[in-house]
Amino acid sequence: MQKVEAIIRPQRLTDAIKALKEIGITGFTVNQVVGRGKQRDGRGVYRGHNYNVTLHPKVKLEIVVSDYNVEPVVQAIIQACKTGEDGDGKIYVCPVYQAFNIRTGLPDTSIDELADREAN
Repeated sequence: MQKVEAIIRPQRLTDAIKALKEIGITGFTVNQVVGRGKQRDGRGVYRGHNYNVTLHPKVKLEIVVSDYNVEPVVQAIIQACKTGEDGDGKIYVCPVYQAFNIRTGLPDTSIDELADREAN
């Protein structure tokens, strides 16, 4: 199993979800985050006061998939979220060694079992 973490522009979230559903990925977690990369600072106005925007709002998608689904997931996110400008985001892929079902307390192997069924 692998965990794909994608930090993307908030306005691209709907496109990313649509692209994931088209390749059969329906389970994921979404978090609102702020961060800093190559994207330039901006200026904002709040209650008549100017301020510098140094942390930019982003969305973090977290998806755990079988090893063979990593590349299609990464490509779907890139195609849906790429604008070609600074601030498009990053994708990280990390190994997942174990998963547990909280309700039952048992190891959750459903991702690997689903991958085995789809491969055969």
